[in-house]
Formats: sequence, structure tokens, C-alpha cells
Amino acid sequence: MNPTAAIPAASTPERRPAGLAIRLAAMTYESVLLFGVIFVVTYAVLAVARWTYPMPAYQRVTLQAVLFVTLGLYFVYQWSRTGQTLAMKSWHLRLLDDTGRPPSIATATVRYVVAWHLVLPGAIWIALFGGNGALDALVAVLGAAALLALALLDDQRRLLHDRLSATRIVRER
Repeated sequence: MNPTAAIPAASTPERRPAGLAIRLAAMTYESVLLFGVIFVVTYAVLAVARWTYPMPAYQRVTLQAVLFVTLGLYFVYQWSRTGQTLAMKSWHLRLLDDTGRPPSIATATVRYVVAWHLVLPGAIWIALFGGNGALDALVAVLGAAALLALALLDDQRRLLHDRLSATRIVRER
């Protein structure tokens, strides 16, 4: 059975844009779920490669690349298959492209890569002025919040990565 066959057309009333609050709730839930995935993958890489802490820079970068690819595979597979991750299913959200279908693998990949712009303000701050853990965390959260708040200016509540990948998140109910 085609998993997208039961998806109603984009013009039906159930397709109203998802608000920012519910998207933040789904992102939080997704983070909790992915913590386990990140833990298992990190443990597997460290065990197989017999790496220990403190890690040299090349090992740290390799581990970060493995985690980036792992998360990318998860999101791209879920989005391109049904338009929903587990957290999105729980919150009754769906990712659609301009045709009202789940995005293609290429579109989902672009969306995943561009979505990392949300961590840029914090990463830039830490690279330039980092050293105070509490202040670094506050700047990272405020930077991401400012980028998320831009969705309030869009009639479809799209974020930058939604606009650049021509996708949108809609409510199922």
C-alpha cells in the first residue's frame, strides 16, 4: 500500500498551517526521541572505533559527521515517505510540498540541511565569544528563537528552511 495514498488533497479544510507553538512542542518531543538515537549511535561509534574521551579534533569531527548523517537519514526517510516523523504523528502534523504530497528525497534533503541555520547564531557566538556556558546557552536559545519567530510573519507559518525547500507543515485535525 502506498503510504501517501490516504493523504487528502492540499485544498481540504484540514490543511491549515501549523502554528509556531505546536511546531515547537513537536520539535521538543522530537529532541527527546532523538536523544536515544544519538546516544546509541555515539556509543556504537566509540565502541567500534575504540575511541575514548578526551577525543582529538579529527575524532570529534568524525563523530559529529556520523551523527549529522544519521539524523539526516532519519528525517529525510520519514519526510519523503509519509511526510511525518514520530513526533509529527503524535502532534498531528504533516510536511507537504507545493503539490500537497510528502516531499521528494531531494526536497527533504535540502530542507534538512538548510534547517541547521537555526543553530548558526549560537555557533557564531560561541566561536567568537564563547567560554561562559550559561551566556553561550542563552545566546544560542535567543538566536534560534529569533529565527523561529520569523515564521509569525509568514501566512503559512513557514520557517526559512520551509520557504527555501517549498514545503510547509500543516495540521491534520
